[in-house]
Amino acid sequence: MMQIHTSRDRRTSVEQIFDYLYDEIHSLRLKPGDKISEADIAAQFGVSRQPVRDAFSRLENLDLLVIRPQRATEVKRFSAREIEKSRFVRASVEAEVLRRAARRCDPPGAALLEACLTEQRRAIADSDYRAFSRLDYEFHGTLCRIAGVPFAFEVISAEKSKVDRLCILSLKKEDRMPQLLEDHEEIVRAVTAGDAEAAIAAGMLHLSRLDATINAITENSAHYFEPDPASG
Repeated sequence: MMQIHTSRDRRTSVEQIFDYLYDEIHSLRLKPGDKISEADIAAQFGVSRQPVRDAFSRLENLDLLVIRPQRATEVKRFSAREIEKSRFVRASVEAEVLRRAARRCDPPGAALLEACLTEQRRAIADSDYRAFSRLDYEFHGTLCRIAGVPFAFEVISAEKSKVDRLCILSLKKEDRMPQLLEDHEEIVRAVTAGDAEAAIAAGMLHLSRLDATINAITENSAHYFEPDPASG
């Protein structure tokens, strides 16, 4: 019984540490390149180092930490190449989702999309960046369900998460939430009208909104990015 209890406690500790660090990284309270100490986190949570190692490992698998033997663990910097790759994959999947959603959207589906927009407007009124980010995920998940391809959201989520920290920089520093809402509204208009090409065009414009932010961060905060191997 003691072993079972200890195992449950350990899993709980790992989850708590993982959730805490994930939130710190995604909120940019821990910035790209920041070093974090296994010993410090263990002391903060009052646990041994093993649960911290397990949480670190999960974050490394999500490309959020860089763990190197005998060196400090770092919050992973942005990679221009990985961002380009993720956005290409997401755009390709998203275009097909929007095409199918426009063909399949019925009145109940339209009502779901309008409910998503209502919640987003409320988040903007409350200046709640975190809620808007969550609702953005839900919006794209709803489109996948309407399109009849809910599994596509797994791909979209995985690729979206890789640039979420940049999205948060965009939302906080440029207050782009109203613009993103307008994009969502245009997507909904096209999807509910059954206009697949207009839906795809609106979706691709929506995905391009981060271009200026990426360029600005690359120029003004180069230390947030991994060195370009080609420049070596």
